Amino acid sequence: MKFLFNILLILFFFNSVSAENHLQFFIEAALKNNLKLNAERKNQKSIKQNINISRSEFLPSISLSGDQSSSQSTSKTDHSGSSLSDSNLDTEKTTVSIDQKIFQGFKGYNSLKKSELEVEQADFKLKQAEQQTILDTISAYFDFIFKTKNEEFNLSNVNLFERQVESDSARLQKGEITLTDLAQSESSLAGAKANLIKAKTELLASKTNFERVIREKAPSIININERVGIDLPNTLQNAINVAKLNNADLLIAKLDYQIAEKDLNIEKAKLSPSASINYSKSENKDYSSTIDELEQETVKATITWPIIKGGENISSIKKSSLKKQRSLLLAEDAENKVITETTNVWSKYQSSESVLKATEAQLKAAEIANEGITLEYDSGNTRTTLEVIQSRSLLLNSRIEFAKAERDFIISQFELAFQLGTLSLSSVKPL
Repeated sequence: MKFLFNILLILFFFNSVSAENHLQFFIEAALKNNLKLNAERKNQKSIKQNINISRSEFLPSISLSGDQSSSQSTSKTDHSGSSLSDSNLDTEKTTVSIDQKIFQGFKGYNSLKKSELEVEQADFKLKQAEQQTILDTISAYFDFIFKTKNEEFNLSNVNLFERQVESDSARLQKGEITLTDLAQSESSLAGAKANLIKAKTELLASKTNFERVIREKAPSIININERVGIDLPNTLQNAINVAKLNNADLLIAKLDYQIAEKDLNIEKAKLSPSASINYSKSENKDYSSTIDELEQETVKATITWPIIKGGENISSIKKSSLKKQRSLLLAEDAENKVITETTNVWSKYQSSESVLKATEAQLKAAEIANEGITLEYDSGNTRTTLEVIQSRSLLLNSRIEFAKAERDFIISQFELAFQLGTLSLSSVKPL
């Protein structure tokens, strides 16, 4: 019974570790821990406060003021016998004032709309940062898998050459091969060890990058066979159409234009008349010998129409108009850029799929060839040591190239999704 319990405990632990090492776990961790992403979240919350600030322009403002004063004066007699006088004066004044803006030439309205557009823009920037974090995580994760495989391939290659050197040493003593053959095997072993050192260095660099991006310790055990995918358009034109609707850079550029338009309207409103109304109530008290109290209520309507301000307003309008024109040009450029970059990323995605198929065929052929050559060499047939070395080198390179093609194909899918603006945690599907 105790043995069964231990087996179940081990299985539970293994499943827990596997769950923790799953890509989704690391994406969630990155979305939680990424510093740039968290900074963008703070920025979004900050910008949302601009709406409340803009709305305050439509609400009355209330102020309370008060002052209190106390004075004492004394007059003394001179040598002629003039009388001495002493007086105290204590006063207190309290004023309540209410101001309400009636009309501002639609300045308040445009300020509010501008704030709403800025919030929408901040939302897109946050979404873009989230997508970038997901893409960076996927890239770091599958690069870590590739570099892990690369180390394993090179380690296996070292082990094979070590066995070959041992075998060739025995065959040399039997007179089946020459000293040159043994030297070739020893040279290949030395080269394989050098490649293994390089692979370990690359794995360490990949591990460091993994931990930087995700801000989690890299796992000691990783599922090197994990595969993920994402739904993508089936044609380039469809991809371009999706990008025009969802690409974050394009949407942000279009909102820049709309914000610039509101800025222009705000500057124009500054030349319009404005009206406001003020109500105030003041209370004056005199605490001298007898208390005198005075209450005063005032209602005042004010209309202001700026006529000339040294040309400042006109220049501000021209400046805002030029900024609007600039934003329009940049929005048009952003759309052209989206088409170009979508085309490039689409081509990369298609190319990586073709490379994956080609390297898979190459690997299968290399495996068959290496197996045949090795069997023929071990049986003492006409195969030479050099042919065996060449065959194993080809097999190693084929394995590495196929693993690299797998990594590149997976990442290219999500690079395309990022370009289209459709990348999200829920869109990442295990295969």
